[in-house]
Amino acid sequence: MSEETQDVAATPAATETKKQFQPATAHDDFDWSVDKRNVVSYDKAKHEEYDALYGSTLRTLEDHQIVKGTVVAITNTDVVFNIGFKSDGLVPLSEFRDQEELKIGEEYDVYVVSKEDKKGHLLLSRKNAKLLKAWEQIVTAASTGEVVTGRITSKTKGGLIANVFGLDTFLPGSQIDVKPITDYDIYVGKTLELKVVKVNEAIKNAVVSHKALIESDIESQREEIIGKLEKGQVLEGTIKNITDFGAFIDLGGVDGLLYITDISWGRIQHPSEVLQLNQKLNVVVLDYDDQKKRISLGLKQLQPHPWDTLDAGIEVGSKVKGKIVNIEDYGAFLEITPGVEGLIHVSEVSWSSAPINSREFFKLGDIHEAIVMTIDREERKMSLSLKRLTEDPWTKIAEKFPVGTRVKGTVKNLTPYGVFVELGDGIGGMIHISDLSWTKRYNHPSEFTKVGAELDVVVLDIDNDNRKLSLGHKQIEEDPWDTFETVFPVGSVHEASVISADDKGAVVLLPYGLEGYAPKKHTSKESGGFLAADEKAQFKVLEFNRNDKRILLSHARTWEEAKRDAVEAVKNEKKAEAASASKKVKELNKSVEKSTLGDLSALSDLKEKLMDSEAASKKSAEAPKEEKKDEAAGDLFS
Repeated sequence: MSEETQDVAATPAATETKKQFQPATAHDDFDWSVDKRNVVSYDKAKHEEYDALYGSTLRTLEDHQIVKGTVVAITNTDVVFNIGFKSDGLVPLSEFRDQEELKIGEEYDVYVVSKEDKKGHLLLSRKNAKLLKAWEQIVTAASTGEVVTGRITSKTKGGLIANVFGLDTFLPGSQIDVKPITDYDIYVGKTLELKVVKVNEAIKNAVVSHKALIESDIESQREEIIGKLEKGQVLEGTIKNITDFGAFIDLGGVDGLLYITDISWGRIQHPSEVLQLNQKLNVVVLDYDDQKKRISLGLKQLQPHPWDTLDAGIEVGSKVKGKIVNIEDYGAFLEITPGVEGLIHVSEVSWSSAPINSREFFKLGDIHEAIVMTIDREERKMSLSLKRLTEDPWTKIAEKFPVGTRVKGTVKNLTPYGVFVELGDGIGGMIHISDLSWTKRYNHPSEFTKVGAELDVVVLDIDNDNRKLSLGHKQIEEDPWDTFETVFPVGSVHEASVISADDKGAVVLLPYGLEGYAPKKHTSKESGGFLAADEKAQFKVLEFNRNDKRILLSHARTWEEAKRDAVEAVKNEKKAEAASASKKVKELNKSVEKSTLGDLSALSDLKEKLMDSEAASKKSAEAPKEEKKDEAAGDLFS
């Protein structure tokens, strides 16, 4: 066939004509769309239909979620899980160490770590699934208050580690029990019921408490017991704690307080004197508060009051014996029998009028005998006396210590106004501060003596009505002021030293230990300024008052008068010279009968000299007047 013929045969029209004239064969129904691999090509609608049918058999999966999976295979390192995804997932075999026997077909919760790792594997974790599920359970228990069970796995700082739902939680030592726990080791390995009290979502940490459950049980028991309580009801309890103020009694699920004053009718310093821990005893309900859940208990109320059983023979004038149980400023309480006390007032300690310090005289626990002064069984009061165990020495005071008696005593107390001295036998008196010394003035008796020192005194006066003695110390010597009046007369000058000085004046120590006083203006010095403490100077006596025991001095007068004396001496000398010149003129006039020129010249010189002398005398006479004016002005403004 030629090329031209071939081209015509190849046209579409030729082809169609050829088909029309070809005979039918047995394979005309063959599907030419199927390729040699027997793969069928589907149209778009069919594709969508089959995609939907296949997709419904697979689950949608996201990372970090928990799903249910079935074990389909077990290798040496992994467990293969079918979780309904397009591929099976792997879980490390080490995460099944808690399972004694792992079988194919078992179902477990697993956590999707990654849908596809670098190798294209689906990675799963049973451990993470357990932890996440346990945390969800713990959070739920915390919100609902559900009681959970935890196994104590170990001890840690400040508490214990409890495994709850497979997750480690912290059980603080203070939350283990209602009573303090010192040994944590005894709880390791035990299983406890716990309550989740705190969760931290950020770090997935939880705090649990066993104490909260105990307190809850105790609270329900407390409400039940308190609901049945009545005042006066007697209950049996156990001492669970002892404090300074009382003891806590366990009444079987509820605690009551036995206050220290309700333990014994007698005084006790601490409950441990009569009570012991874990001791069982009967107590009476004194009061209870439903709102505050407080129960007040009593022990002494189960016994009769000691005053009701006190010996009827004890009455006014009876001698009793006991120990000091309490000391106050006003006296001390003597316990005759437990619960029966009498007051020894400070005024009933000694016959002496000197004040008594009860805290120094009495000591707790000291044993004393006393006389009953008053007793009132209804009011349950008693007053006692120590001094009435002996005879009242004041009945014979005038015989033993008549006025003028010189005796030695012991200093018992010092006050700003005097010294209390005990003479013995409960007799004492006071030395007024002014009767300590003839010559020295004291600001306080402590400058002269001290407590415990012995002093010679003279009895000055006896006041039987007020039971007082007036004593003196300076009276043991004669009054030296009778002699001082001749030693320090007004106008005499003495060397003395300044003891102290202030804005008003100075206290001056004179010979023989005598003190005088110089007002401020009388302490001025010739060189200027004023005398200071420890300076020595000459002083002139301006006033001597024997009755008031006072000497007034002046240093200024000594140098002022010396200056006036010097001026007076100059004036007298001038007067003497003038008198002498006048006498010579008179003698010359008598001896010369006639005047000559030379005589007149000599006479003129003599007369001029006389006039100069008289002028000088007149000027000297006016000078002291000016000085007196200056001195008067100085006194006025000093």
